[in-house]
Amino acid sequence: MKLAHLILAHAQPEQLDRLIRALQHPDADFYVHVDQKTDIGPFLKLQQYKNVYLVRKRQRVSWGAYSIVQATLNGFEQIMASAIPYDYVNLLSGQDYPLKSPDYIHHFLQKQSGTQFMEYYSVENEWQEAIPRIRKYHLTNYSIPGKHKLEKLLNSLLPDRKVPENLTLVGRSQWFTITQEAVKYILLYLQMHSNVRRFFELTWGADELVFQTLLYNSPFQSRMLNDNLRYIDWSEGKASPKTLTATDEATLRASGKLFARKFNATTQPEILDLLDANYLSI
Repeated sequence: MKLAHLILAHAQPEQLDRLIRALQHPDADFYVHVDQKTDIGPFLKLQQYKNVYLVRKRQRVSWGAYSIVQATLNGFEQIMASAIPYDYVNLLSGQDYPLKSPDYIHHFLQKQSGTQFMEYYSVENEWQEAIPRIRKYHLTNYSIPGKHKLEKLLNSLLPDRKVPENLTLVGRSQWFTITQEAVKYILLYLQMHSNVRRFFELTWGADELVFQTLLYNSPFQSRMLNDNLRYIDWSEGKASPKTLTATDEATLRASGKLFARKFNATTQPEILDLLDANYLSI
């Protein structure tokens, strides 16, 4: 069972190195996209690992912008260009960490072969707070003077946007584990449907919508499981999830998930030490 971990990173190269070491496996490769705003220098040492590849086409990433989607697609393209027959592609951030051993993760995915692991909810019925993202024009992805005023003007003059291709919109968490065949489908679909790409370029937080939506409206829907295999704590009510600490250890143990986020090895290293000692052997 061959697995490609695609990691989106922008900081803390030492923590990223620790994540890669925790997931090392004879059948695992790592593709690391480093935000173009970030100095690549400290990340170059990751190439000491024979199975780590830096994504060559780097994207300047902005929060909530389509650029996050593009960074992911750049990683997808390099994975596909490698011609390595991966079974799964696992999208991670540099602040994620496994809750199970690499052997467990590979065996789990092998048993579930063909299943797409994503979190997805209907925008119209279950995740209605996302409706303004798709009906209004958002210029988050563009660096142009006065874009906020322009955005406001567009939304005051133009009717609500219409979803192209009769797509049913679903989404939530951007992190997922999907088959290489699904990755291939996503890349081909966006190449063939520029109108869909443009729609999501004007959508706020498209990274939480586009991948789930494309697979939900495809033959892959029948094998989509509404579980992205991650534990993420949003209890603080902030724009970003809670940074997990040693006090969360029991909750992580009970979660049954394969991965969790987010962690900070600089300020809260104890939880990672606990995971290394007690989890990564199971």
